Amino acid sequence: MQSTIIRKAAATLFRPSALLLAASLAVSAAAHAGSLNIDTATIADLQAAYKTGKLSSEQVTQAYLDRIAAYDKQGPAINAVITLNPNALAEAKELDAERKAGKIRGPLHGVPIVLKDNYNTHDLQTTAGSQLLAGSLPPSDAFVVKKLRAAGAIVVAKVNLSEFAGSGGSVSGAKDPAVLKAGQVPNGFSSMGLQTHNPHDLTKGPSGSSGGTGASIAAVFAQFGLGTDTGGSVRGPSSANGIVGLKPTVGLMSRSGIVPLALSFDTGGPMGRSVSDIATALGVMTGVDPSDPASVKSAGHFQADYTKYLKTGSLKGARIGIARDFMGKDAGTDKVVEDAIATLKSLGATVIDPIKYPDYLIEAKGGIYNLLVSSEFKAQITDYLHTLKPGFPKSFDEIVAKANDPATGYRSPGKAYALKYTASLALDLNDPQYLALKNEQLAAVRAGIAAIFSKYKLDAVVYPTSPRPATPITPKEDPKPGVGGDSPTNLANESGCPDLIVPAGMTPEGLPVTISFFGPQWSEPKLIGYAYDFEQATKAIRLPKTTPALPTDTLSY
Repeated sequence: MQSTIIRKAAATLFRPSALLLAASLAVSAAAHAGSLNIDTATIADLQAAYKTGKLSSEQVTQAYLDRIAAYDKQGPAINAVITLNPNALAEAKELDAERKAGKIRGPLHGVPIVLKDNYNTHDLQTTAGSQLLAGSLPPSDAFVVKKLRAAGAIVVAKVNLSEFAGSGGSVSGAKDPAVLKAGQVPNGFSSMGLQTHNPHDLTKGPSGSSGGTGASIAAVFAQFGLGTDTGGSVRGPSSANGIVGLKPTVGLMSRSGIVPLALSFDTGGPMGRSVSDIATALGVMTGVDPSDPASVKSAGHFQADYTKYLKTGSLKGARIGIARDFMGKDAGTDKVVEDAIATLKSLGATVIDPIKYPDYLIEAKGGIYNLLVSSEFKAQITDYLHTLKPGFPKSFDEIVAKANDPATGYRSPGKAYALKYTASLALDLNDPQYLALKNEQLAAVRAGIAAIFSKYKLDAVVYPTSPRPATPITPKEDPKPGVGGDSPTNLANESGCPDLIVPAGMTPEGLPVTISFFGPQWSEPKLIGYAYDFEQATKAIRLPKTTPALPTDTLSY
């Protein structure tokens, strides 16, 4: 009797119940299922999910479109998008069909992106933020846009920018406070896209000129985006919106088909939520373009794959100089930067603190930049306008006249004034003073920057990208001469050197702070390694509080 009871008990004990079996099956199913959150996923994560055949680019594109629908014109009304691509989902479906058929174009196959609205797209209007170019369909895509589309990227939207990339018609550098006030344009405003807001704080601007791209990527409207940079226009918005951004060596990315500001300084640049995505995007866009003489210099320097430099431990032994000349303007920013310096040391970097920029460089950078940009913009925007279809302005002078004609109903009076001011300053490109500026003074800047790296034997310089966090859309006080030049970003343009921006933390007010890894020409591989090492140690990026996660952000497959 006793043995029978024991046998029954043992059978009960070791026989899986229906409940246990169901739980076991559920765990097994979960092990073979997956989920992807677009707020945090990298391009590599997307591709891994696509590879399973259970997640489609159409689903991911729809998730991004859902966020745009919820947050761009509704809710907080970030207002970053100028033109939404009506064919985005159809393009995603086509790319899904290609993948199913065994054709995979590369690491960007089925990846949704946004473009600053000064990149030519044959199928979506390109306005440079100006109402005077509303409806303009250029004859073809920009060189890098062609490369991105050929690699499988999906342009979901063209986004806002400071009109004509900010400095294209600007009173920057003026000494007269009345001129500065008359030519003031709100932070993140254009006559075409109107006001873009910073998703971390709607009273703050997104910075310029790639503010629409910065706000879009921070608010998770796409996987990554493109900006352009002539004096800090990728880096300022990357900092204000708390994302990663790269201003590459001038010539590493072709400028063909991008509305020009000043070709001595102009470059495109990727902006994303991870260093990994920046590295992936960059490799797709490099290559010599015969239409852009600057890109010819990249031969022997450019690479098709920068992801191989995404290594933790990259900072160990690197000599990093700290440029304290650009600190001391905001206590919250400085605290984040001090913590970042401590992190660099903990990761094994040899930190040289401080290093000193020569006074002549700091004093000269603004004057060189403003006069050269005014002169080149007048000539080069005219060249660009000649490529457009009938019905649009054909010269800089025509833009100035239309912007200042009351009959036009121009929506940016500050820009209209600034365009007229630029016309009064601009030199002809055969003027001896312009030629001396371009050929002699820029050479001195390049030599001065090279001397900094040589003197301190540096691999990179680190500084706060912006000495202050995001600023109000309209400042409380009138602009004053000499204020606003606290960041050295335009020295990277004047020297042609790369600058990689990475989130470092938040101020007590909840605004992002980033640091810049600034290196010699063609040092992108090293900078990517340094920034990745720092990023992985800090994980400092934050989803903006005005654009929180949506249920549709997480995709199960």
